[in-house]
Formats: sequence, structure tokens, C-alpha cells
Amino acid sequence: MTAPPDDCLARNEWICGDYLSSRREILLDAVAQHLRITLLAVLVAVLLAVPLAVLARRWGWAAGPVLAVTTVLYTIPSLAMFSLLLPVYGLSSALVVAGLVLYSLTLLVRNVLAGLRAVPEETRQAARGMGYGPVRLLLTVELPLALPSSMAGLRIATVSAVSLATVGAIVGFGGLGNLIYAGMNTYFKAQVLTASVLCVVIAVAADLLLLGVQWLITPWTRAARR
Repeated sequence: MTAPPDDCLARNEWICGDYLSSRREILLDAVAQHLRITLLAVLVAVLLAVPLAVLARRWGWAAGPVLAVTTVLYTIPSLAMFSLLLPVYGLSSALVVAGLVLYSLTLLVRNVLAGLRAVPEETRQAARGMGYGPVRLLLTVELPLALPSSMAGLRIATVSAVSLATVGAIVGFGGLGNLIYAGMNTYFKAQVLTASVLCVVIAVAADLLLLGVQWLITPWTRAARR
């Protein structure tokens, strides 16, 4: 009778320390790609969402179309989204980034717009009475007061992007999703579990980091709770 192998990789166990030590470089590369794609997508989404929300706030008629378009984009399944963008970006990381940007817009635009709408009108009037022009009013009064709602949207969008980035594995640019996809095809248990756990760790860490940033940049919300 043949003795069972004493190597957890050979036994194909879910939890295997040998996998971490022998595939360290592969894991680090996958994590780096995952973070790069997620951060770039969220950054671009923020740069697009803020002007769109400001436009929707300034001109009420634009709010309906802006929210409708971003909502429709969010309802498109990820595989269909990547397929639609494929003729434009080809098989590249830009394809995945573009898809994540479009998905993030709905969450960000809605929350930034909600924050801008929540700014008291008397605050705006007081600022105008002090000589604030439209741009100064926006940058120094409206956007800062909209930060709590905006940061809430950013946290949700970031966590969603970490999760959706794994779908990029279908075009070879999914970060940890590449390892999950390959591991599922070969039933490599340790690889599937390790990559999945790392995705969860990144999502939780990103949410906690943004929560800390929100706590630091919105001191007036802490004072209001006392």
C-alpha cells in the first residue's frame, strides 16, 4: 500500500503553507496587478464622477440623464461589458480599467450628488454674501461639506472594484482573479483559496483605510456626534 504524500501541495490541500513559500513571486505579482488596476480605475472614476455630479447639481435637468446613463451602465453584466469594450481597448489591462470605471460611476455620481444636495441653502447664501464666487463656493464650501456622502460612495466603489477586477481574468488581466480562474480550471485548491482570501483582505484593508481618511478629513462630523 502506497503511503500518502507528506507534501500538502501533492495532497492538494486547501490550506498549504508550501504554496505561499513556493509561489511567493507569483502571488506578489498578482496582488500588484490587482492593486494597480483597482486604484487606476477608482481614480479615473472619481475624476469623471465629480464633474458629472456638479453638472447635475448646477443644472437640474441634467440630473435625470446623468443618473439614468450611469445606472444603465451598472446593470450591464461584467462579461457583456468587457465584450462591448473589447473593440476599443483590445485584450489589455485598459479594457479592465475602463469596465471598472463605468461600474464605479453610478456609485460615485449618486453619492457626490447626494452630498452636494445636502448642503444647506443658507450656507450657500452666507458664502455668497461674503463674496464667494461659484468656483470658490464649490471648492471651499460645497465639496468639503459633501465629503461624508462622497467618501461613503468611494468606499463602496473601491470594494466593488476590488471584487470586479477578478473578472478581468477572462482577458488575462484580473490580478488575483487570474490565479482563481486558473486554480478552478485545474482544481488547485490552495491557489483558489489563497487568492480568494487575498482579495477579501485587500477589500477590507481598502475600506478601513478610506474610513480612516474620512475620519481625518471630516472632523466636524466627529464634533457633531459629541
